[in-house]
Amino acid sequence: MRNVNVNSIGDYIREQREQAKISMRQLAQTAGVSNPYLSQIERGLRKPSADILQQLAKGLRISAEALYVQAGILEDRGTDSGVRTALLADTQLSERQKQVLIEIYESFRRENATRAESEEDAEDAESGPAELTAGAPGAEGDIMEAVLAAEAELAGEAEAEGEAKDSQSATQNPPNSASD
Repeated sequence: MRNVNVNSIGDYIREQREQAKISMRQLAQTAGVSNPYLSQIERGLRKPSADILQQLAKGLRISAEALYVQAGILEDRGTDSGVRTALLADTQLSERQKQVLIEIYESFRRENATRAESEEDAEDAESGPAELTAGAPGAEGDIMEAVLAAEAELAGEAEAEGEAKDSQSATQNPPNSASD
């Protein structure tokens, strides 16, 4: 793929649209803007609002953050392990490929941060079962296991209680063997 020097938000949007093989009319319709307005944005005649950028990002299937950074609304994050820098510097990748890889990388980092926080919370808890965070990776399975274990325990207790009552009533009321 070709490497394009992107100077403005309009150039960036056009490049992303072309790489995605989406016509201007299709993107305008998907984003809910008029075709002439999108054309003006791409030519640098109009500066889109954050809402319009978000709609365009959705239509292009890229992160809104990428468009915000290109438009100067957000500053590019300074905390970088080098992966983002390496991806952005790679001339063999298209802009769209770079953004997708960065989004995947950042989702892994967020997931790991959530997992680390959950582990810290579990270590901080002195007694009782660790709290499960709704939506945390693996929480659904852990919750289901806890529910099934509790149900099995209750069923076992109820069964033991029932057997105890049966044996009690058998000793208090022995069966009548002389029935004539």
